[in-house]
Amino acid sequence: IMVLTDPEFESSVLISSDEGSSYQKYRLNFFVLSLLFHHTQEDWALAYSHDQKLYSSFDFGRKWQLVHERSQSHLISISHPIIIFLSFLTTDCQYVTCRAQACSESSRTYPFSGYIETNSLVVQDEYVFVQVTTTGRASYYVSYQREPFVRIKIPKYSLPKDMHIVSTDQGQVFTAVQEWNQNDTYNMYISDTRGVYFTLALENVRTSRGLGGNSMIDLYEVAGIEGMLIANRKVENQVKTYITYNKGRDWRLLQAPTTDLAGNPIHCVLPFCSLHLQLQMSENPYLSGSISTKSSAPGVIVATGNIGSELSYSNVAMFISSDAGNNWRQICEEEHNVWFLDKGGALVAVKQPTVPTRHLWISFDEGRQWTRHSFSAMPLFVDGVLVEAGAENQIMTFFGHFSHRSEWQLIKIDYKSIFTRRCTEGDYQTWHLHNQGEPCIMGQKQIYMKRRPGNYCMVGWDNSRILSAEPCICRAHDFECDYGFERRGDGNCLPAFWFNPSTLSQSCSQGQNYLNSTGYRKVVANNCTKGVKEMYTARKQQCPNRPPRGLVLTTHDDKLTANMGSNVTFLVRLEEGDSMRTNIQLDFGDGTAVSYSNLSWTQEGIRHVYRSAGIFRVTVQAENSLGFDTSSLYLHVTCPVEHIQLLAPYVVIKNKEVNLTAVVWPSHFRTLTYFWWLGNNTEPIITLDSSVSHTFSTEGMVTITVQVSSGDSILQDTRSIAIQEFFKSLLLSFSPNLDEANPDIPEWRQDVGRVIKKAVLQVSGNLFYPSCHSLSFPEILVNALNQISVEFELKPGSRVIVYITQLTLAPLVDSIPRHSSSAMLMLLSVVFLGLAVFLIYKFKRKIPWINIYAEVNHEKEQEMISTVGQNDTTPKITLSEFSTQKELREKEYGMNLPSF
Repeated sequence: IMVLTDPEFESSVLISSDEGSSYQKYRLNFFVLSLLFHHTQEDWALAYSHDQKLYSSFDFGRKWQLVHERSQSHLISISHPIIIFLSFLTTDCQYVTCRAQACSESSRTYPFSGYIETNSLVVQDEYVFVQVTTTGRASYYVSYQREPFVRIKIPKYSLPKDMHIVSTDQGQVFTAVQEWNQNDTYNMYISDTRGVYFTLALENVRTSRGLGGNSMIDLYEVAGIEGMLIANRKVENQVKTYITYNKGRDWRLLQAPTTDLAGNPIHCVLPFCSLHLQLQMSENPYLSGSISTKSSAPGVIVATGNIGSELSYSNVAMFISSDAGNNWRQICEEEHNVWFLDKGGALVAVKQPTVPTRHLWISFDEGRQWTRHSFSAMPLFVDGVLVEAGAENQIMTFFGHFSHRSEWQLIKIDYKSIFTRRCTEGDYQTWHLHNQGEPCIMGQKQIYMKRRPGNYCMVGWDNSRILSAEPCICRAHDFECDYGFERRGDGNCLPAFWFNPSTLSQSCSQGQNYLNSTGYRKVVANNCTKGVKEMYTARKQQCPNRPPRGLVLTTHDDKLTANMGSNVTFLVRLEEGDSMRTNIQLDFGDGTAVSYSNLSWTQEGIRHVYRSAGIFRVTVQAENSLGFDTSSLYLHVTCPVEHIQLLAPYVVIKNKEVNLTAVVWPSHFRTLTYFWWLGNNTEPIITLDSSVSHTFSTEGMVTITVQVSSGDSILQDTRSIAIQEFFKSLLLSFSPNLDEANPDIPEWRQDVGRVIKKAVLQVSGNLFYPSCHSLSFPEILVNALNQISVEFELKPGSRVIVYITQLTLAPLVDSIPRHSSSAMLMLLSVVFLGLAVFLIYKFKRKIPWINIYAEVNHEKEQEMISTVGQNDTTPKITLSEFSTQKELREKEYGMNLPSF
C-alpha cells in the first residue's frame, strides 16, 4: 500500500508491506502531481511533479530517479516482450521513448523528427494516437500494442480538419473525422484491428458544443451488446436518429411507438416519420444524461426523444426499449434522469435538477409500471445520485440543495427492503437478441437470461448473461468495404476513383505471398463461419516480379532546406515493386552518390552531410530487371549569413549604367534573396543574383540599400553615391609599410583616410578652387605627388609615402570583389563651378611591386575583409625591395598621363 502525504505539509510517501498494519515514511525532493503504475510490474511507477519533471521508481516508490525535465503530464508505460520501455511527452511536444531503467539522453529515441500537436496524444486500450502537422496538413499516427507508429490511412481526399477517437472497444477503432467541407457534422470511420486502415461507417453525424467548448458527437455505443450503436445523422438539413447492429455496416431509422402514454394510437410511418433520441452524455458524472444503458441489463435502452420527421428539443418525452431498439414505449412525458438499480434489475427515475422534488419512481418491469416513493421531507434540487456497487449493497445516495442559497444535502437510501427475496432460477426467462426478426447479430445467435418483468426479487450479481452464442453462416451483411473501396447503390463494394486495387506493397517480394483484397473485409468481432466467407475474404497469392513504380524521395522532416554541415536524412519509398530485388542509387547532387542492393537497407533513412551551400538536385533511381523509376527533389543548403557588403562606385556618370554588387560571407550560390532599394523608390528590386545594374538620371547624392534574406534573418548594407555629369579620377599608391599595419577592419581604413586627407591639404592648401584659378587643383596635387611631398606618419618611426599611379576618366572602382589586401585611393575632381575631392576605398587587384590603398567609406558598413597575405599567388615585397624615389619617378611618372 502506498499513501501520499498532503503536499501543503510535506512531500513524502508512506509504504506498507503488511496490508496497512504499519507504514514506513520515505521523503521526496519533489511534489507529486500524478502517479502511474506499470500494468505488469507492480513495483514500477512513474511520477509527474508540479515543476514538470518526470521521475521513475522500480522499488515501489522507495527511491526515485529523474527521467526528464520539462515533460508533460502524459505518462505512457510501454511494454515489450523482453524489455520494458517508457514513453513520455516533453513540454515542447516531442515524443520520447527509452528503456525504463536506462533512460539517458543517448539512449532515447524520437519516433517523430518534429513535434506532435499539443494535446493530440491519446492513449486508449491497446492504441496510442498522435497528430503531426507538416506543410499545413495534419497527419495522424497510431501505435498498436505499443509497436512502432504507423500513419493512419483514411480515404485519400477526406483531408481532415479534426479527428476524435470515439471508441477502441472490441479490438478496433471508431473515429469521427471532420472533413474539409464540413462545419457542424463529422463522418464516422471504422478501422481494422491494428487501427491503420479506415473505411466510412456513417456520413454527416451531428455534433454540438459542450460546456467547455469541446465537440460532442451524437454517437452512442449501447452497453452490453457488441456492434450496436445509435447516431444522429444530418440528412438534407434534418437530423434523424439511426441504429446499427453490425458496427456501422448497415443503418436504419427507429420505429416509433404505436401508442402514446395514454394508450392512444400514434400514426408514424417510416421513412417520413420515426423516433428520434437525444444522445448527449451528461457532463456531470452523477447524472444519467439523455440516454442510459447498462452492460448488466442488455437490451434495455432509456432515452429522451421525440416522434416526428426530425430530432427536436421541444415536446420531448421519455422512451424505453426492452428488446435492443426494435420496439419502443413511452414511459413519461417529462425529462427524467434514470439509473439502473440491482445490476439492472430495477429502474429509478428522478426529475431534472432544474425542478425540485421529494419523490422518486421505481420500476421492476422495465418501465411498464412505476411506483412512487418519498425520499425527502422538503423538495430537493437533485444535483446527482451515487449508486453504490456490490452484491450486498443496495444503497443509493442523493445529493443536492433545498434552495440556491442552502448548503449541500446528502440523503442515503437503502432500497433493500423493497425486495421480498433473492431471485431463483424460476424468476428468469430467456431473451433472444434480434434485429427486426433477424436473429444473427455480429455473426451469431445470442440468447440472454434476464429476470421476468414484475418479479420483486433481488437479482444480485447474475442479473443477465449470455446463455448461448451460436455462430451463424456468413452472409453479405457480415462484411464491410475494405480500405479504398466504396459501397455503391447496388450494395457492392467497388474501388474508389483514387485507389488502384492492383497496387502491391513494396515489401511483397518474389517467392512470398500476399493477401489480395476482394474489396471486402469481415466486420471486426463478427463470429460468422463458412457461407460467403471464402468469397469475400482476401485471397492469398504469390508476389509477382514487378518493375518499380511510384518511387518517392523525401527528407525525414519533409523540409527542403538544410543547414550546411548538418545531417540530412533522405527517405526512399516505393509504392510498387520488389523491394528485395530492386537496386537503389541515390545521387546527392554534390558529386557524391551511394548505391544499395535493395530497399531494405534504406528503411532507417540515408544520411548525408553537405559541406557547401547551394541548391542541390538530389536524384534517386530504383531499378530491377523489369524496369526503373526515378524521383528527385531540390534541396536548399544554407549557412547563416554573417556579413554583407555593398560594392558600388562613389561617383557615377548620369545616364550611364552602373553595376551594384552585394558580397556576403560565407559565400552562397543562389540560395539568398536580395532586395535593392535605389534612391527614393518605394518598392525594392528583388533578385536571386547578388548583382544588379541601374541607370541614374538625376544629379546629386543617392542612397542605395541592399538587404539579403537568409532563412529567418535579414542583413543590410547602405552606400551613398554621387551622380555627376563628368569627373576625372587619380589613382594613388603607397609605400608597403602601410600594408603591414592593415588589420582589414572598416574603422582602421576610416582613420587612415582622414590622415591622407590631412596630408593632401597640407601640400595643396585647399580642396576647393574656383574654375578661374590659374593652376587647377589636379595639377597642384600631381606636382606635389611627383615631388614626393605627400607623406604621413602611421606610427612613431613609420612614415608612409603617397605616390601617383595613373589619371583616368570615369570611376576606377572595380565592382568585382577580389580577396586581396591591396586597395586604392582616388581623388576625383569634378570640373564645373568648382572642384571637390572624393576619397574612395575598395578592393582592387594588386599591381606587381606596388601596394595600393584607399580610404574607407565614412559611413558605417557591414562587410567581411580578407586578411593580409591570404593569397599566396600575390607577389610579396620587402622594404629593401621597394624602389627608390628616383626609380619610382622613372617608372611611374615617365608615363604619358592624360591632360586635365
